[in-house]
Amino acid sequence: MLPLLRCAPRALGALRPALRSAQLPTETVMEFLQMRLKEVNWTKFPEQPSIAKTLETAQVQISGCSNLGDKAFVEFLNDEIKEEKKIQKHKSLPKMSGGWELEVNGTEAKLVRKVAGEKITVTFNINNSIPPTFSGEEEPSQEQKAEEQEPELTSTPNFVVEVIKNDGKKALVLDCHYPEDEVGQEEEEESDIFSIREVSFQSPDKSDWKDTEYTLNTDSLDWALYDHLMDFLADRGVDNTFADELVELSTALEHREYITFLEDLKSFVKSQ
Repeated sequence: MLPLLRCAPRALGALRPALRSAQLPTETVMEFLQMRLKEVNWTKFPEQPSIAKTLETAQVQISGCSNLGDKAFVEFLNDEIKEEKKIQKHKSLPKMSGGWELEVNGTEAKLVRKVAGEKITVTFNINNSIPPTFSGEEEPSQEQKAEEQEPELTSTPNFVVEVIKNDGKKALVLDCHYPEDEVGQEEEEESDIFSIREVSFQSPDKSDWKDTEYTLNTDSLDWALYDHLMDFLADRGVDNTFADELVELSTALEHREYITFLEDLKSFVKSQ
């Protein structure tokens, strides 16, 4: 128990939980202390110090309580940032082959290229792009944990492909994703590592896109039509090679943003 709580137990009893867990700001606690200590009949505690001295001691103790957890947090974040920078594969974002131009805005990235007068745009967002590592299987033994290396985190974001023809009247929009059972698997060359989920026509201006436009879901689509759509994308540079490079780019961007987040979090915790 803090020495301060031994000074006037009845006056400060209500404050004990707050002091222990440091849930209240120092200023709030000090105001409460000043109010409660003035109510104490100090003739019953002749051996105790003056109110001013008690308040001074309290402020030091409370400030120490509120900073201990933050200091440990900052130290942890320092170590975490060092480790993440140590394993960071790309100090700068990897380039995509095929003449794609990259634009990055925070967690969103856009890839643009032109083919025979057509404009092809691919957009993706790295938020929530890393699949959960929990597989639902039984907890491995300690020996298995020691033998197995920690799996490398890979970002596999959903991505949207927009194709705009020369006349610029409509945009064919294809919503794509990486099926979980395909990512990281060594399949035959002709196997696609990404899939088309939905197809629709929208305005060339993304701000005018509407949910009321008809959307074709590929779950019940004729396979011949689906294959033609995949070939349509491949002819415009969106194929397995592109999908592999997109995973590498997205993983590098996600890792960079994670490190930036840790650095911002450290600065926030350290700030007064």
